[in-house]
Amino acid sequence: MPNVRAIFLSDLHLGTRACQAERLLDFLREYSSEHLFLVGDIIDFWSMSRSVQWSPAQNTVIQKVLRRARRGDRVVFIPGNHDEVLREYGGVAFGNIVVVEEYIHETVDGRRFLLIHGDEFDQVTRYHKWVAVLGDMAYTILVRINGWLSWVRRHLGQPGYWSLAGYAKRKVKKALQFIFDFEHSVIRNVRDRRLDGVICGHIHWAAIKEVDGLTYINCGDWVDSCTAIVEHFDGRLELIDWNDISRSLAPVGPETDDAMSLPEREIA
Repeated sequence: MPNVRAIFLSDLHLGTRACQAERLLDFLREYSSEHLFLVGDIIDFWSMSRSVQWSPAQNTVIQKVLRRARRGDRVVFIPGNHDEVLREYGGVAFGNIVVVEEYIHETVDGRRFLLIHGDEFDQVTRYHKWVAVLGDMAYTILVRINGWLSWVRRHLGQPGYWSLAGYAKRKVKKALQFIFDFEHSVIRNVRDRRLDGVICGHIHWAAIKEVDGLTYINCGDWVDSCTAIVEHFDGRLELIDWNDISRSLAPVGPETDDAMSLPEREIA
């Protein structure tokens, strides 16, 4: 079982049909850590206000996080816009689970990163929430369609995972411009605070890259891309694409603490 210093997850969207809880459980079975950072939109209260889709696997995700906290892992929860009601509990600690609006994380090699969800840098979410809700509904529809397309591709013998939502983002110019504007807005804030970088979520676009001389990291999501960030014990930060890794692993059995080792991954 690969042991890392920290795991960073965002945009699980528990409570929705689109949440890929089974894949998330497989990931959590494979990776142990000293710190677990939940970087927003963990529970989707927006979607749950319309309809609740809570599966047994999503229950197990919650249980696994609580179990890690009981075993001594430090869990930091930074609410996002979809679970913004939990921001009222900022500064409250529930055992080893701490709820904060933002967090400064220092890596082993001394770099300091701002941990935020990122919705505060999204002008649509801040000032036109109804547009953001409509966009969220449209994204959910795309993800559902993607599920049917994946089923068709498997039965046609097409290898690999193809994301309709990701394809739409790449092809729509305004969507790409929004992503780039978001990245630069976040980085400007980090520079003003004399930090080395940021680890965020919100836009469902996983990345580790340099932006204007600082390190921009986005955790991605567990609705479409199934990605996470891990910090190794030498301070290296790695983007884990679970869609790629899961294809190289044998099927995982029932809930257990035993797990297989992962293949080596390139460090970004």
